[in-house]
Amino acid sequence: MDRLPITSWHRRAVVVVGLGLFFEIYEVFLAGVLSGVLSHRFHLGKSEVSMLLASAFFGMFLGALAFGPITDRLGRRFGFLLSLSVYSVFSLVGAFSVGPVMLVATRFLAGLGIGAAPPIADCYLADLLPANGRGRYTAWAYTLSFGGVPLAGFLGRWLVPRAPFGFEGWRWMFAVGALGAVVVFALRAALPESPRWLESVGRVREAEAIVERLELQAGADLLPEPDVRAPAPDQPGRRRQLLMPPYRRRTLMMMAFHLLQTWGYYGFGTLAPMVLKAKGFDIPETLLFSAMTFLGYPIGSALSVPVMERFERKHLVVGAAAGMAALGLGFGLATSTGPIVVCGLGYTLVSNIFSNTFHVYQAEIFPTQLRATAVGSAYSLSRLSSGLMPFVLVPLLHTRGPDALFAAVATALAIVAVDIGMFGPRTTGRALDGV
Repeated sequence: MDRLPITSWHRRAVVVVGLGLFFEIYEVFLAGVLSGVLSHRFHLGKSEVSMLLASAFFGMFLGALAFGPITDRLGRRFGFLLSLSVYSVFSLVGAFSVGPVMLVATRFLAGLGIGAAPPIADCYLADLLPANGRGRYTAWAYTLSFGGVPLAGFLGRWLVPRAPFGFEGWRWMFAVGALGAVVVFALRAALPESPRWLESVGRVREAEAIVERLELQAGADLLPEPDVRAPAPDQPGRRRQLLMPPYRRRTLMMMAFHLLQTWGYYGFGTLAPMVLKAKGFDIPETLLFSAMTFLGYPIGSALSVPVMERFERKHLVVGAAAGMAALGLGFGLATSTGPIVVCGLGYTLVSNIFSNTFHVYQAEIFPTQLRATAVGSAYSLSRLSSGLMPFVLVPLLHTRGPDALFAAVATALAIVAVDIGMFGPRTTGRALDGV
């Protein structure tokens, strides 16, 4: 696979994965955009708002944890399509919520499905893409997906004050999420199974057939001879292997990383509207400013594409974490429109260089037969941390203010930078079997 050039087959798969991830990103930022509206609509107290924000993340935690072994056993393609199907069904049901209990329950169940999508996508693209294009094309998939962030912001700004066809605007925003499975299932023919996974479970002939088709498309006569290695194990790995040598150090590193990185990444996207409200802006202003700052997500994701293969990925993670810490402190201290938008836009821009890089990185450092289990297990902790985050950061915001909140976030990001900087292996440009 590593000797093959990028072909139209690879590009189609990247686009389909990006479209699926689009709805995961949309879901993650949806609750933050609608938190003020829903708290008013259902007369929610502070603890209930925290539960609403946390519910989808708790579902994502369990989904990422459960789908990893399923994906290692039944296939990357199967796991990805199943996760989107579960999400879409419960996102649509959530649009018809009649009270806060139903709303929280459907957010949890939708999260159960969509929480598995990023780790599965990371593993799938790592399996599929050659070493010299793995970072760049994974970044393109996430660049496509991050259009979901400003979509959530601007849709909220436009739909919340309205009720098209007598259906409240916030309900339409949940219904949009149900389109995820429709889009991906319509394009599922462009989503082949991973040849690496097929080989790892003993389905060698199927893997060879896919690779042969790719060789014909690329021009087999022009390709270098394959690097023949020992056959991969024909059984999926077990979760307990992650805490045994030689994977223990990497597993613990990524567990610590995911427990803390989410405070910086999702902490901003989820709590930015509440921070702006605490600064004295009304709901329409907070939705507008949030949408403007959220434009940094797709811009930052696009900027990550040219740097992903030029610099060592662990160093990009460390540098971006430091940049987020500085810009977050600026956003917390800002009191006027200009600095708020500039720091917010800069924060979201840098955070997606951070995010795209670690999504590539985490899938590179584990073997094929354990990849989805390892990435899903570590990544699930980011969702658990995100679920607990509102119960820590929302009270901190209300009692100590935005500056204290972003000081806590900066501390978490500093620990993240040290963790990856000290313990992370180098991966850029290396074959997966050699990392």
